[in-house]
Amino acid sequence: MSHAIRADKFLLDADRTTWHDETLWFVREKRDRAAYGVPEFQELRELASGIKNHTLSRLDLYLQEFEAAAQANGVHVHWAADAAEHNAIILDIIQQQGATRIVKSKSMLTEECHLNPYLIKHGIEVVDTDLGERIIQFRDEPPSHIVLPAIHLKKEDVGDTFHTHLGTEKGESDPQRLTEAARQHLRGKFIAGEVAISGVNFAIAETGGVVVCTNEGNADLGVNLAAVHIACMGIEKIIPRLTDLGVFTRLLARSATGQPVTTYTSHFTKPVAGKEMHIVIVDNGRTQQLGRPDFRASLKCIRCGACMNTCPVYRRSGGHSYDFTVPGPIGAILSPNIDMKKHASLPFASTLCGSCTDVCPVKIDIHTQLYKWRQVLGEANEIPAAKKWSMKFMGRVLASTRVYGLGGQFARKALRLLPHGLTHAPSMNAWAVARELPEAPRQSFREWYAKQPQPATQLPNPKVPA
Repeated sequence: MSHAIRADKFLLDADRTTWHDETLWFVREKRDRAAYGVPEFQELRELASGIKNHTLSRLDLYLQEFEAAAQANGVHVHWAADAAEHNAIILDIIQQQGATRIVKSKSMLTEECHLNPYLIKHGIEVVDTDLGERIIQFRDEPPSHIVLPAIHLKKEDVGDTFHTHLGTEKGESDPQRLTEAARQHLRGKFIAGEVAISGVNFAIAETGGVVVCTNEGNADLGVNLAAVHIACMGIEKIIPRLTDLGVFTRLLARSATGQPVTTYTSHFTKPVAGKEMHIVIVDNGRTQQLGRPDFRASLKCIRCGACMNTCPVYRRSGGHSYDFTVPGPIGAILSPNIDMKKHASLPFASTLCGSCTDVCPVKIDIHTQLYKWRQVLGEANEIPAAKKWSMKFMGRVLASTRVYGLGGQFARKALRLLPHGLTHAPSMNAWAVARELPEAPRQSFREWYAKQPQPATQLPNPKVPA
């Protein structure tokens, strides 16, 4: 099912679509105010981009340095080539502990690997402790945003969900009371948790430590109460030195939610005495992306979600329309690398306006990569035949001044003479379902210009007096 077909379902609820659009644009405006408040913000972006470029060029060396430092700290380091290995490693650690109750903070990598259903299938209770993640876990839905996983839901939806699963009063929609209900519910889960799983925002090669950024403190509570901490990280999370971290923490929260910094920026370097710490380092297609010169820079992503908040297509179509763990512009670059056939429509879910590139804190050329993916997909015959041949036809038209001019004449006459129901029929012109063209002019600009008095091609040189 293509992105356009899935987006149609989201668009059926016009009020929700408008609310979703306006809410994310509000977050985008917060980002702008936070960025403009830092005079050196553009210099920070350039520095962060340079650090990431440098790290990716020596990724193997920094990963080895990180592993050695982590092991010296008493941390168990595991390597996973793909999602299956990642899940099997985590299950093995849990079973060695004889544990059955897991508390998990937000981790897009575990979502990518579909860890929750895998563990549940093996008899493990998994509780997502991030509030947004817990809401969508109750609803058996994937996240629709990487920072705001339940952004597609209104407070009334949350009230209905909590009434069903937590026994809150029917019709309750007060955010404070709903949050308190979630807090009371989760406290017991934290205390009972035997193993805590977290994601990783940054991994420091120099120290062997990992950094987790949250606003709710749920990662810290889970990790400090459980006997075992498992941190799951993609290979691209590495940065070289601890002194590099400040560059990214100044960019991350400002780009994500418009905050100066996340409420909790927690460093986990070694296990507490009597406890265990494990780090699972995952590839799952990342080295393949690293080997694609045109798309390597996508691995610089720090998962702030700024490109989603600004994207006019994402805001109006919803995150679930992408059918990928990471939606929006950056997801449309990452997803074809995982499954080119399944996600062939996503690079076309963009206006190529460049707003995503403008707000990216690590200066990924997102809209350029979306354009390049379109070329790759076309060459691989992974786009619909109608799109492929229509693009070839338009390429011929646009390459010929004469054909383009004749086409314009025909189109202008057709739009004036043919019935509106025919020119705008959904079955023939899906573009016109939600748009209207201006009245067709009688002549093109080129035709108008040709009738205007033409200036002299060259003015005579004035005589210079002796």
